[in-house]
Amino acid sequence: MPKAKLDYAFVATAECEPGKTKTDWYDETITGFVLECRASGGRTYYLRYQDQGGRQKQFKIGRYQDVRFADAKKRALQLRSEVVMGGDPGATKALVKSIPLYSELAAMHLADAKLHQRSYADTEMYVRRHILPKWGRTRLTDINSRSVAQWLSDKQASGLAPATVEKIRVIFGRSFVLGSRWDVPGCDRNPTRGVPRKPLNNARERFLSAEEAARLRLAVAESQNTQLQHIVGLLLLTGARVRELLDARWEHVDVERRAWFIPTSKTGKPRYVPLSSAALEILETLPRFKGCPWLLPNPETLKPFVSIRHGWLRAIRVARLPGLRIHDLRHSAASFMVNSGVDLFAVGKVLGHASYQSTQRYSHLANDTLLRAVEAGAAKQAL
Repeated sequence: MPKAKLDYAFVATAECEPGKTKTDWYDETITGFVLECRASGGRTYYLRYQDQGGRQKQFKIGRYQDVRFADAKKRALQLRSEVVMGGDPGATKALVKSIPLYSELAAMHLADAKLHQRSYADTEMYVRRHILPKWGRTRLTDINSRSVAQWLSDKQASGLAPATVEKIRVIFGRSFVLGSRWDVPGCDRNPTRGVPRKPLNNARERFLSAEEAARLRLAVAESQNTQLQHIVGLLLLTGARVRELLDARWEHVDVERRAWFIPTSKTGKPRYVPLSSAALEILETLPRFKGCPWLLPNPETLKPFVSIRHGWLRAIRVARLPGLRIHDLRHSAASFMVNSGVDLFAVGKVLGHASYQSTQRYSHLANDTLLRAVEAGAAKQAL
């Protein structure tokens, strides 16, 4: 174990001793500071030490050609101080290396979501399109609340809707919640917590008038998608969610009881939707396909439509209803029921709301109905 005063001049000319594959030159001043010289010409700085259990360890500081001697010596002093204070530089380095990249945590998150989440496609899209490009190659412990807040702010400044930015934040935070549950290193702190959030106002409710609904029905009747007129008609008459209708099966329709059973809804609970005479008339006109269980399949694939966006956009253009969303048909169905005098509790049951509060958004429509009632009463008294 040869010793030497390691300085710039010595390490610049140090060589492996003749007949050996390597020689370790130990510094005379800093305990454990070593220059390893190999017969091949390679020279590397190390700190060698004993951990608290008495085991011999070494910490690689860097190669001679990569690290200036002054920096290597300074690093050796820092590491030696850490050892004297009871630390273990090697263990700390191993722990850092054990922290996964966010891409690894994201893969675990998506694998779990695929098993349990009905909206897996949405989660996968947000992770792939928004989160991975920014954080995929970052170690979990290098992601902090300040950088996340700035990133989300930049997302909103780029033109994304506040609700979309909030969705990204929730999915990103969910990764760390799952990681903590699975004891993934680096997930003990969730960087999305503490990020300031602006209040969201997503209340965008469009209610079709009877005249607008009539225009829409005429437009979809002319659509190249021959099923679109039936889809729109049933959505207006049942208040169902579009995915519930596209995935509906004939076996769940009971014409005699005038009921449509939805086994799985957004709330996670099954429900029955009552079928009006008008809805039953549409069902009677639906085309049947041999061996096809779906109520409104794509005639070309005999499977549920993945999307009806193309036909829908053309229909609302023809009907002169710009900006109308297909989800607005659900609101419109509710408005027609409320304005016909149906109480909010019954409307909520038809729509499958999990709580009465969800139906309260239509309370102003009920007030309009009551106002018309008192106006009619006042007019009668004036006669």
